[in-house]
Amino acid sequence: MKKNALIGIALFFVAALFPFVGEAYWLRLGTTVLMYGVLAMSWNFIGGMAGYPSFAVAAFFGLGAYCGAVAQKFGVPAVLAWGLAGAGALAFAALLGIALLRLRGHYFAIASLVVAEVLRELVNSATGLTGGGMGLNLPVPTMISIDAQAAYFFYAMLILVGITFAATLLTVNSKLGFGLRCIQQNESAADMLGVNATLYKVLAFMLSGVFVGMAGAIYASWVHYIEPPDVFDLLYSVKAIVMVLLGGVGSLFGPLVGAAVFLLLEELVWRRFLDVHTGVLGLLIVLLVMFLPKGLLTLSQRAPWARKAP
Repeated sequence: MKKNALIGIALFFVAALFPFVGEAYWLRLGTTVLMYGVLAMSWNFIGGMAGYPSFAVAAFFGLGAYCGAVAQKFGVPAVLAWGLAGAGALAFAALLGIALLRLRGHYFAIASLVVAEVLRELVNSATGLTGGGMGLNLPVPTMISIDAQAAYFFYAMLILVGITFAATLLTVNSKLGFGLRCIQQNESAADMLGVNATLYKVLAFMLSGVFVGMAGAIYASWVHYIEPPDVFDLLYSVKAIVMVLLGGVGSLFGPLVGAAVFLLLEELVWRRFLDVHTGVLGLLIVLLVMFLPKGLLTLSQRAPWARKAP
């Protein structure tokens, strides 16, 4: 645990230097990859550790975006609004988890998939509060320059990544992490061993929602304008799963590696294959998952220097 914590702290401080050397374009990409990292690490709580295929990331992201935006609409400072968005996503995840986590397998996956659509329709209908289909404008931070604004949101996402990583590290090395791994292996056997499977799954679901909700709120402030199709996009759920699969399911650093690789692929394919970028990107991801089913981090285990001498 101590070694992983030191590596995480070192990576955090290296990333903190990025705004001093990166141009505006690279800073935008850096903020995006940090946001993707939060989504991937959050999904890893319920999908990677507990083995429950959740598609609720888009629901938490959109809920957090609108909670933060509505709070700012009523004059709440941005940072406090982000915290309120996380609290709202946490409470919603607790209620949703109690209702849905009695289901298993594809039943749970389908049930979690429709949550984002339900929330999107509710937001669309609450025109007076959310702006409905017209969207909602957010106040622009009063910064000195555009570069200062870009650095501000980069550091906001970086701090959230640090908090999410710390929560992951603590969970992996706690009784909760052990219980989730037992549930993933055999939930019935875990129940027989005295693991409170329902409680552990709800806690994991809450962890998978709170940080995504805060990321959605920061994203809303970053882009200054949101609308339901944007923040409740089901691709957020799909991307989170793909990023964890790329990096390594259930691993500590895998979601972060997967987020970086996914964004790199997304940018390269977007530039070279503009007309068919979605299909080409999908093909590349399928090939990676087929040939590296346990994620890119397994490459380090296959490297010659990682092999033990006979």
